[in-house]
Amino acid sequence: MASQGFQQIQSQKLAIGPQMQQSLQILQAPTLELRQIIQQEIEVNPVLELEAPETSLEDAIPDDPDDRSGGDEDISQLTQMDEEWREYWQQSRQQTAARRSDDQERWQFMMDSIVAPTTLQEHLVSQLHTADVKNARIASHVEYLIGNLDDRGFLNARIDDISLQQAIPIDELREAKRLLQSFDPVGVGSEDLRECLMVQLDRLGKRGTLPWRVLDQYLDDLANKRYPIIARKLGVPVEQISRAGDLIGTLDPRPAQRFAVSDNNYVTPDVVVERLNGEWVAVMTNDDLPRLRISNTYKDLLSQAQSTGEVRDYVRDKIRGGKFLIRCIHQRQQTIHKIATEILRHQRDFLDKGLGHLKSLNMATVAADVGVHETTVSRAIAGKYIATPHGVFELKYFFTHGVKTDSGEDMSNTSVKNAISELIKQESKHKPLSDDKLAALLDKQGIKVARRTIAKYREALGILPSHLRKEFSSPPPKESKARKSKKEAAEPDASEA
Repeated sequence: MASQGFQQIQSQKLAIGPQMQQSLQILQAPTLELRQIIQQEIEVNPVLELEAPETSLEDAIPDDPDDRSGGDEDISQLTQMDEEWREYWQQSRQQTAARRSDDQERWQFMMDSIVAPTTLQEHLVSQLHTADVKNARIASHVEYLIGNLDDRGFLNARIDDISLQQAIPIDELREAKRLLQSFDPVGVGSEDLRECLMVQLDRLGKRGTLPWRVLDQYLDDLANKRYPIIARKLGVPVEQISRAGDLIGTLDPRPAQRFAVSDNNYVTPDVVVERLNGEWVAVMTNDDLPRLRISNTYKDLLSQAQSTGEVRDYVRDKIRGGKFLIRCIHQRQQTIHKIATEILRHQRDFLDKGLGHLKSLNMATVAADVGVHETTVSRAIAGKYIATPHGVFELKYFFTHGVKTDSGEDMSNTSVKNAISELIKQESKHKPLSDDKLAALLDKQGIKVARRTIAKYREALGILPSHLRKEFSSPPPKESKARKSKKEAAEPDASEA
């Protein structure tokens, strides 16, 4: 029988204290979340207060700290901290003062322009109220169907199932559905994609035509551009199927899309890139951050002789926590500014020439340049945005892997994607470029990328493979050189005319 006993093992573990956790939380928090953290700290820490914009330095410092007994060291540190904090905000105000007035006007105009969007249900109900519906039961059924539409404008269940579940006569429900499908947007109230598109063709007067037959019988083949198969089954030329596919492609598969609630959120950049004396510089936008200070009232409590030891310990503990919070915010802003400055130094070609010149960059390189750990860079850029001449980007956008060109330069995968997109824009629609051909063309440009990587980048761009990009309509006939030269000779010169 195995004996049991105790064994002592010595190991090292990193314990993160409350202050370290708060520091990491502040560093990683986006601006909006940081404002909430600051507000929560103000509510629980009475010594913290918001600094008034016009507060003078004299108001923040006790009149004669040397004449007060006790707390001299604490007051001296607070005074020095006030001066550093105010200097930091003063520099920020000087950098942003020139554009604050215009920004405020644009912000106010944007806020005044925001109106509550009309929902799909409201839009349809308003049409129902103006429609000449004699039967109140049918109108009630239409309202029920409107309440059962999804984001695309399709019914959540089939008419037969609704009829059974709600004990509604199927004839009345079908009449209600026909009335609903006569409303705008066209195609709303359909049970599936095929019906939605066919309702739109019917509204265009295309019932019974070739596009109608293709859509009714061969939707799956049409979606995969198997035009020759459809043409053989219907006994028509491939060009006619291609034209039918082009017409069907103009229809709306999501008729209620314009009523969908937008997921786009307005982003306030943490950093703005500006050109100063021919150089790109990073300017912090600190206007959205509250400006904190330690209340003079509580500073005075440390200097008053009548304050008890318990009161002084409480105030000192709260002041220590407030000082740490202010120092963390200050350090957060400095870290973000240093990282942004290094990004600009590495991505100067991007700023000068555009998106196609973004270079590959990793966090380890920037961390070494800034003098912090790589995880610090990762936390600092999380949810932070920078406004550049080419748009607003998340800071992590600039940290991308890439490839080396034949010249030895680093090229980010974003730039490679742009190169692929440009090649596909210029391709022949009747003979699109395969992934192998794209890889060969990029190789001629000095960019060596595997075919499998090309396919991955193409899918990330939302670009279909070559066989689904192919068009089957007949290309325009090419003119012979002799005929073209005769035509040009017959035409009068525009300059002579």
